[in-house]
Amino acid sequence: MTKAEQIGLQDYLAEQVQIVDRALNDWVPGDKVEPASIHRAMRYSLFAGGKRIRPILAMAAARAVSDSPGGVEHAACTLELIHTYSLIHDDLPALDNDDLRRGRPTCHKVFGDAMAVLAGDALLTLAFEVLSRLHGVSADRKIRLVEELSRSAGTVGGMIGGQVNDIEGERRRPTALLLESIHRAKTGALLCASVRMGAIYAGATEEELSALSEYGEHVGLAFQIIDDVLDVEASSEALGKTAGKDQAQQKITFPAVYGLARSREMAEEERLAAHIALRTFDDRAERLRQIADFIVYRKA
Repeated sequence: MTKAEQIGLQDYLAEQVQIVDRALNDWVPGDKVEPASIHRAMRYSLFAGGKRIRPILAMAAARAVSDSPGGVEHAACTLELIHTYSLIHDDLPALDNDDLRRGRPTCHKVFGDAMAVLAGDALLTLAFEVLSRLHGVSADRKIRLVEELSRSAGTVGGMIGGQVNDIEGERRRPTALLLESIHRAKTGALLCASVRMGAIYAGATEEELSALSEYGEHVGLAFQIIDDVLDVEASSEALGKTAGKDQAQQKITFPAVYGLARSREMAEEERLAAHIALRTFDDRAERLRQIADFIVYRKA
């Protein structure tokens, strides 16, 4: 990617973040709406400056299928609601017990454990309310979107299942099989669902959905590999969260199983495979290709 392309991608991502944030702001009650305490906690974590990669992937996938998937940002923002809920709960003392998220104190450090639990619950609940109230979307397509989001966030091959494997895998001997069972579910499932939801929203054919699903699987794995690498290489300031936590908690990560150099190579292999998955698409999928590059080459 040339320097001009990098600048163009940065501008695109910044613009998409603003679109997602506007949609989120439309759906999440204001911090003066009663009960105000829960809404303050929800908004504190939700508007803490995340990259919005999941909703951006959904919107880019929709535009790879259709030139004008109007309103897709509202369906896409449900992915950020689910993601943020998972971060709030992940940071709790009973799970990862972290003090820092997105460069600021974690939700439970500011609002207390009980309110953090409820804020996560509320964001999870709101995601499905948003999908149920989408305008101009058929009931059949709404059901498919609900199914996709709930499955990817659930226990069988989904985010929660991956988190369970992650917790139970602490201090166990790191193996490739256990690593895959954790990360294809914990992180990969929701990232792949992001691409699939955008495609479903835009009315993708089965062939298009299959190709985009393959892309999503490769991007999801690449994202987690780089996340694990950065936990070792980057500072807490750069990451916006506590660096080195994986090793301190003896978590099963790509560097723990394969080492840093091989992990980087694997991420590059996944990036290339993501590009290949899009071979049947024209320039409308160029943003998806660029996002795959961004995920692998990012520094934080």
